[in-house]
Amino acid sequence: MSKNPYRQDREELKELLHQYANLKAGKTYSFIEEDGFERIIDYFDEKEQYTQALEAAESAMEQYPYSASLLIKKADLLISLRRYKESLYILEQAELLDSTDTSLYILKTDAYLALDLQEKAAELLEAAIETFEGEEKIDLLFELADVYDDYENFEKVFDCLKIILEHDPSNEEALYKICFWTDFTGRNEESIKLHQNIIEEIPFNELAWFNLGAAYQGLKLYEKAIDAYQYAVAIDEKFDYAYRNMGDGYIKLRKYKDAIEVLNKVLELTRPEAVIYEALGHCNDKMANYAQARFNYKKASHLNPEDSQMHYKIACTYMNEGTWHNAIKSLETASKTHLMQPEYNLALGRCYKEMGNIDEAITYLGNVVRVRPKNVTGWTELLKCLYLGKLFDEGLEYASFAFEQTDSKPVFIFFKSMFFFAVGKSKEALICLENGMNINPKLIKQFIEINPSILRQQQVVEIIAKYKKKRSK
Repeated sequence: MSKNPYRQDREELKELLHQYANLKAGKTYSFIEEDGFERIIDYFDEKEQYTQALEAAESAMEQYPYSASLLIKKADLLISLRRYKESLYILEQAELLDSTDTSLYILKTDAYLALDLQEKAAELLEAAIETFEGEEKIDLLFELADVYDDYENFEKVFDCLKIILEHDPSNEEALYKICFWTDFTGRNEESIKLHQNIIEEIPFNELAWFNLGAAYQGLKLYEKAIDAYQYAVAIDEKFDYAYRNMGDGYIKLRKYKDAIEVLNKVLELTRPEAVIYEALGHCNDKMANYAQARFNYKKASHLNPEDSQMHYKIACTYMNEGTWHNAIKSLETASKTHLMQPEYNLALGRCYKEMGNIDEAITYLGNVVRVRPKNVTGWTELLKCLYLGKLFDEGLEYASFAFEQTDSKPVFIFFKSMFFFAVGKSKEALICLENGMNINPKLIKQFIEINPSILRQQQVVEIIAKYKKKRSK
């Protein structure tokens, strides 16, 4: 046995290429075995010298005209050269010689797809699959799944992968792929049954447990999903995607402490990612650990500096703490790339309102209603600022406009009442208040929060009391 088989192989190939060159030049008679020609063809093919490879294949066919494998190689090269119809003709010849080679059907499929004949490709593979067993059947099923994907018959893609797993429950490629297609097609119940059967047969298959968890998660059965993911990580303690999904499940269940624990595990196992730090920030935010939430949002922002949402989320942590100046700095950074983003302008308006800078607040809240005229929150915040700034006439005008723009939301009837009172038009104010209470009496809370002193007016108290009596009855 050679001490350097690679060198020996290279020397043999060199000799074959020399013999082939002599054959082409007609210098000396040189007989090349069929497998020798195959190596020569593969050599040119690997170097993407398809014309030379095809020329070698044609030389080979002169010596071995009844070789199905050489015909298949020639057809493969014709596909590389985009000569699809010629390739199909050659493959028909190869099929007459040997119909048991699966590459024959795979190459035919490639040619049909290139000619935009997806249905013909599917029909070919469907028929071929019936005549093969074992690995060959599975190879063709994968090919068929790709064909169905190509012409967007996604349900059939799922069906192919399901059949593969019924034949070969531990097939990793199918297990990876079916997880995506289960989510895409929404066939979670089928996926659950399929993976439960796989687990009964192969209980220590971590991918099957993961897919089971993902299917439960697709049905929003988060506790069952977490149980499945825990089995997956018990089998493979470095299964980072199981920890990721487990973290998402805990977040959906509002178990933020548990979510933080598993998300930190993801950071131990993989390279840091913005999405993980963002999720950690969200959990800490929900637990009112604002400083820690900020720390994680900043980490996410460093990893993905173009994401302005992280600066917005940092600002929200400052707003929750009442540190308005810091919140404004973060919001201004967020707004650099998205100047008119309603969410950012709304937050800036609220910050300036809390700081008593009503003019600035009105400017930013005006941006919100300009971009989203049907946004109720934007209008209510703007009207509150107008009231605080004693801009009562403008407030009355904007309250009417907001009512029109938001498809007659009753909250703006209460705002009109509030501004009518402010400008001394008590009669109109009481009529609006009565109308508002008649539509939605719960909205009176907002009315009172803005101006609690309104309860000193006897007629207002009487209207409120009247509707309280109606509700109690």
